[in-house]
Amino acid sequence: MYKHKLERPLLYCGVGVTMEILGGKWKSCLIHNIRSGLRRPSELHRMNPMATPRVLNQQLKELEDHGIIRKVIYPVLPPKVEYFLTPQGESMLPIIDAMQQWGDTHGGPFRKHEASQHQGSEELAGALSEAAADGPTKQFVVADEHTGA
Repeated sequence: MYKHKLERPLLYCGVGVTMEILGGKWKSCLIHNIRSGLRRPSELHRMNPMATPRVLNQQLKELEDHGIIRKVIYPVLPPKVEYFLTPQGESMLPIIDAMQQWGDTHGGPFRKHEASQHQGSEELAGALSEAAADGPTKQFVVADEHTGA
């Protein structure tokens, strides 16, 4: 898998290589979480609740394949798994720190948009829960804020 990815033309550029490693949907967050001391899959999922366990496991596997993290499976019952940064993973921390700093400095407008989207989703979920509890007697119309339809 890793060898195949290295053959792509984009990977002849340093930025392309870095994007290949960090470009997954949750990879940067996972590196940040592992660096912060969260090492177990359940802890990582709790910190990234919008990601499904399947997607997180896939992203962790890719980071492991790239040599950024290592997976330790302890021989105990129930099974215990932890992830740790490798020296190569630790070398990416300045990039993660720069991303954190940029997000803290410039993330306000993005956070406001995300919060309004999240609030709308919560309202819709509440309305759908009410509809399910009351049976098929209520009708809800959801309008698109951009088209009004």
